[in-house]
This record gives sequence, C-alpha cells and structure tokens, in this order.
Amino acid sequence: MKVLVFHIGADRYGLPLRQVRRVLPLLELKGIPLAPDSVAGLMNLHGAPVPVIDLARISGAPPSRRHFDTRIVLADYTAPDGAVHALGLMAERVLGVQEVAQQDLAPSGVQGAPFLGPVAGDARGMVQLMEVNALLPAELRARLFPAGAAAE
Repeated sequence: MKVLVFHIGADRYGLPLRQVRRVLPLLELKGIPLAPDSVAGLMNLHGAPVPVIDLARISGAPPSRRHFDTRIVLADYTAPDGAVHALGLMAERVLGVQEVAQQDLAPSGVQGAPFLGPVAGDARGMVQLMEVNALLPAELRARLFPAGAAAE
C-alpha cells in the first residue's frame, strides 16, 4: 500500500493514498474565531470553503510549524452518515510517498487516539498509519459539517 509520509514532532505517520485527493503548498488560511484549537482555519478551494485541521494539534502536540515542507493534504472525509466532505489536513515535514507492505503492518500494542492504526518499521524507523475517517471526534465533526450541509 502506498502512504503519504509526514511528521508530528519527531514521529513519522502515514496516510493511505486512497484517502488523499492532492497535496497543496501551505496556503493562507482564514481564521475562525472561537474554533477548537485543532482547527487551523478555512482554505479556499476553487471558491468553496474547506476546513483545515492541524494534525499536530488534534494529536495533542504543539501546533505545526510553518516550514517549507509543511503542506495541506486535501483528503476525502467520509462522515458516519456516508456523506463525503473535503477536509484539509495541515501536515508538517511531508516526506512524500512510501510503499508499506501489508504484511509489514502490525498493531501498535498501545491503545492511543482512535485515528491511529497499525505500524510498520524500516531502516528509518517506524511509521504509524492514520485513518482520516476516524480523525474527527463527534463534536468537532458536527461543528465542521453540520447536518444538512452540502457534501463535496
């Protein structure tokens, strides 16, 4: 399976490419007053507002630093009701695409955040997979994609 590899702090994580629409440079985001800390802002995607989540903040780490390799990953987020929404993910130190063999994936052995999946090791260390559809807690999902809001 191909995964997009990025960092949160010193640790490597991967998003399965099947969940990634495209990788964009770090765009200027519109701030949202009183939004939860994990919401970095709104981006303009061809005239449509798309919420952007800071993957570091939603993981409990300090905010992503704005480096030359910090990117916005545009992903498909499928809500529990089946509606598919565009969701921006601010990811720090995006390294590119890496092949991870299914047989190399193993449970982490630690029950962490619900969006964290199995891990695989290689010469550079471990990479842990993230599941986009499990990323948003129910309260945050309801704030970002209210019932009746148009899905994209």
